[in-house]
Amino acid sequence: MTDPARPAEPSTSELDQLPDRDAEETAEWQASLEAVVRTAGPDRAAYLLRRVHAYATKAGVPVPALLSSDYINTIPASAQPDYPGDLAMEARITALNRWNAAAMVTRGSRLGLGGHIATYASAAWLYEVGFHHFFRGKERDGSGDQLYVQGHASPGIYARVFLEGRLHERELDGFRREADGHGLPSYPHPRRLPWLWEFPTVSMGLGPLAAVYQARFNRYLHDRGIKDTSGSRVWAFLGDGEMDEPESTAALALAAREGLDNVTFVVNCNLQRLDGPVRSGSKIVQELEGRFRGAGWNVVKSLWGEAWDTVLRHDTDGSLVRRLGEVPDAQMQTYATRDAAYIRTHFFTGDPLSGIAAGLSDAQLLDLFGESRGGHEPLKVYAAYRAATEHRGQPTVVLAQTVKGHTLGQGFASRNANHQMKKLTMDQFRDMRDALDLPIPDSALSGDLVPYWHPGENSPEVLYLRDRRTALGGPAPARVVVPKPLKQPPARPFEALYKGFGQQEVATTMALVRLVKDLMRDEETGPRWVPIIPDEARTFGMESLFPTAGIYAPLGQNYEPVDADQLLHYREARNGQLIDEGITEAGSMAEFTAAATSYATHGEPMIPFYIFYAMFGFQRTGDQFWALGDQMGRGFVIGATAGRTTMTGEGLQHADGHSHLLASTNPAAVSYDPAFAYEIAVIVKDGLRRMYGERPEDVFYYLTVYNEPKRQPAIPPGAAVEEGILRGLYRFREADADTTGPRIQLLASGTAIHWALEAQQLLSLHWGVRADVWSVTSWTELRRDALDADRARLRGEERVPYVTRALDGAAGPVLAVSDWMRQVPDQISQWVAQDYSSLGTDGFGLSDTRDAVRRYFRVDAESIVVAALDRLALADEIDPAMVAKARDRYGWKG
Repeated sequence: MTDPARPAEPSTSELDQLPDRDAEETAEWQASLEAVVRTAGPDRAAYLLRRVHAYATKAGVPVPALLSSDYINTIPASAQPDYPGDLAMEARITALNRWNAAAMVTRGSRLGLGGHIATYASAAWLYEVGFHHFFRGKERDGSGDQLYVQGHASPGIYARVFLEGRLHERELDGFRREADGHGLPSYPHPRRLPWLWEFPTVSMGLGPLAAVYQARFNRYLHDRGIKDTSGSRVWAFLGDGEMDEPESTAALALAAREGLDNVTFVVNCNLQRLDGPVRSGSKIVQELEGRFRGAGWNVVKSLWGEAWDTVLRHDTDGSLVRRLGEVPDAQMQTYATRDAAYIRTHFFTGDPLSGIAAGLSDAQLLDLFGESRGGHEPLKVYAAYRAATEHRGQPTVVLAQTVKGHTLGQGFASRNANHQMKKLTMDQFRDMRDALDLPIPDSALSGDLVPYWHPGENSPEVLYLRDRRTALGGPAPARVVVPKPLKQPPARPFEALYKGFGQQEVATTMALVRLVKDLMRDEETGPRWVPIIPDEARTFGMESLFPTAGIYAPLGQNYEPVDADQLLHYREARNGQLIDEGITEAGSMAEFTAAATSYATHGEPMIPFYIFYAMFGFQRTGDQFWALGDQMGRGFVIGATAGRTTMTGEGLQHADGHSHLLASTNPAAVSYDPAFAYEIAVIVKDGLRRMYGERPEDVFYYLTVYNEPKRQPAIPPGAAVEEGILRGLYRFREADADTTGPRIQLLASGTAIHWALEAQQLLSLHWGVRADVWSVTSWTELRRDALDADRARLRGEERVPYVTRALDGAAGPVLAVSDWMRQVPDQISQWVAQDYSSLGTDGFGLSDTRDAVRRYFRVDAESIVVAALDRLALADEIDPAMVAKARDRYGWKG
C-alpha cells in the first residue's frame, strides 16, 4: 500500500488520461517498486523493470521500446554462436592486409600523395569477418551483396584484393597515381576503377543515405517482379564521426517504416573524428543507440572483447557497468594511451571497483583498454553480424567499438592526429611486424622502402581466402557489367510531339510528361521506366499515373483513399511503378542513383525519370549528382518549372537561373534546355539510344522544361534540324528574305525563344532590322564540343567547333538570350567569330507577373530589341539615336 501521509504528486503522464480498471492493483505494484528501491537500491529497481520490460516485449505485450541499454555488448558471451572459420588462418590474413595497407600508403607518401592508415587499422576485423563469412558475391543466383566501404578504409580493401591476386605490386604502387591510367584511386570511385568499386562513399554522409535507398530499390525490383533480390543485403560501413552528417541519418525512418531488414549499418565507433574525439564529453555509442532505436532500428552493440567477459562476471552489483556508462569518450580514448597505474587511479575509483582492479595484472588492465574492444575480435564481430542477418522486420545497426590506429604502434593508436599521419618509420614497421607475428625477415626491412608481403599464390592463406570467397559466390567488392541493351521504343510516342499541338498551348513540362507516359505503355521497355517525384506529381501533370502505374508502397494500400471515387484516384500498390518520395530531394536523388546503376548492380537496366521542382535539384543535392556521375548512373533528370521568370508569384527561392551553370560542371551530365515539344522528343529518343542502346554510355541527361503554356509547332523539315537539336544549335526562323536592312543573329534557349521571336517581329516592323532566330538546345554541349576541338587542334588535328561552323557566314552581331544568368550562354562566346553579347537573369529572383519580372531583368522582347539595336549601333550599322528612340518607345529606363 502507498503511504497515505505522502502528498500526491502532480499528474504528468499520459497514462492519467486512461481509466485505471484496478487502482488497488496498481498501487500494489508501485509499492513493490518502492520497497525494492529502499532495500536494494535504484539500480536493482531499474534492473527488475528492464527484465519485466524484456519479458513483456517477448510475450507480445505492446510496450514502448527502450532507447538505450547499458554500455556493454548486446550479445553476452554465453549466447555467442560458434565461429565457423579458422581463426588462426584468418588472423594471419588480416595481419597481411594490415601490413600491405600501411606499406602502400607509406610508399606513396614518399611522393607527398598522402593517404589514410588509421581507419582501416581500427576496422580490419569488421571487414575481414564479413568477407570470410557474410558478403555474398555475384557469381551465384541473384545480385550478391552491395558493399558501401568507408572511404578512408580503402587501402585495406586494396591490400585484400592484392592478396586475392586481383591487384599486383605495380597497381599498389600506383595508389593515388592515376594520370598514367594504371593507378588506384584514393577512395572508392567506380568511374576510376570500374571493375572493383560499385559505390562512391567518401563524400561523407552520402553512403548511408544511398545504402538505405539501394536496399529500398532492391525491394522495388523484387516487388515489381523484375528481379529476385531477396538474397541481396546492403552493408554500409561508416565512421562514428560521419554520423554527424545530416544525410547519414536522413533515411533511418524510411528504412524502419518499410521494414528493410535487407540493410545493415556497421558503425566503426573508434570515438575519433578527423581532428579529435567525436563526443568528447559524452558517449557517441549511447547517442547513436538512442537515435537508431528511436527511428525503429534493431541495435546490436559490440563494444568489449573477450577479456571484459571475465571481468564483468565479477561485477556483482553493477558498479563496473555503471562506471563504463559514465566515463566520457575522450577519457576512454585517454585510457588507451596511458599506463596501468593511471587506469587504476582514474577508472577503478573506490569500492568495489578498486577490488576488481586489485585482481588484475598491469598487462590485463592495458589489454582491457587497448586491445580488448568488440570490433577487434572476430568472435564478437561474427556474433553481431549473425544477429543482424538473422533479424527480421527491422534494419539493423552494429555499433562496434575499436581503437583508431590499432596495431600501428603507440605513436598512432588513439592519437588525435592519427588521421593526418600518413606513414610509418622503418622502426615502426619492425614493431608492427612483431606485433602481428608476420614472417618478414629483418633483411627485408633494411632498406629505405618497406616491402609488400605476399605469402605466394599457393600459400595456405591465399587458398583459404579464395575458398571462402568461392563459397560466398565470388570476389567482393566487384562491379560487373553484362551488356543488356534495351530495345528502342516504337516511333509513335515521339511522332506525336514531332507533329506539334496545333493551336493548343502546351507547356514543355506537360509535353515531356505526356511523352514519358506514352513510353511507359510500351510492353517491352515500359516496365523499365522508374518515375521518381519528390511530392509534386500534380504540379507536373503526372497524377494520371496514380491509378494506372500505381504508387510504389511495399505494404500495399491498407486504407480507402479519400478520392477513391474519382478517375485519377490515389492508388498505392506493392508492385506500383511510380515512386512518390515525399518532400525529400536527397532521398529522391538516392533512389534515382540506385535505379540509374541497376544495370551494373543487378544486371537490369532501368530508366529512371527524376522530375523535380525548379532549382531544387543541382542546387539542393549537387554532391549527390557528382556521386551519380562517379557511379556511372544513367537516366533522365528533369528540372521542371524551370527558369528564373516562368514561376509567376513564387519568388526568389523558386526562381532558377543557375542550374544549367551548376550542371555544366558535371562531366557526366548531358544538359539540354529545349524550347519546343519536338526538341524534347528528339533529345529523349537519342538519350535512350546513347544510354540503353548497343553501346551504352555512362552519362545521364538533364533537361529543363517550363510551366508556361506556349504554341508547340511541328518539327521543321530536314535532317539538319535533328542534328542541330542534338549538337545544341540550329536556325529556327530566318529573317524575311524580301526585306533589306542591317542584320543580327538572335540565339535563344528554352522559353526565351518566344521572346526572341517577338523581338524578331518588332525589329522588322519598327526598326528595319532583319533578325535570324536560332534555337540553342544546349549551351553546355556546344561548349564541350568546342573544347574537344581545341584539344584536337593542340594534337595537330584540324577541327572547327560546331558552333563556329553553324554560325559561319551569319551576318551581323550575335545576341544570346535565355532565362538563365548570362554565364550560361556566355559559355560559347570565345568560339563565335561575330561580335557576341548576351542577356540573362542575373541576380536574385522576385515575385510578380512574368511580364513584369522579364522587364525587371531586361530579357523581354522589347529589351531584346533595345539590346540588338545597341549592338548594331556599336558596329556602325545603325544611327545610335535609334537606340535612344527604342528606349523611349518601350519605356526602357535605367
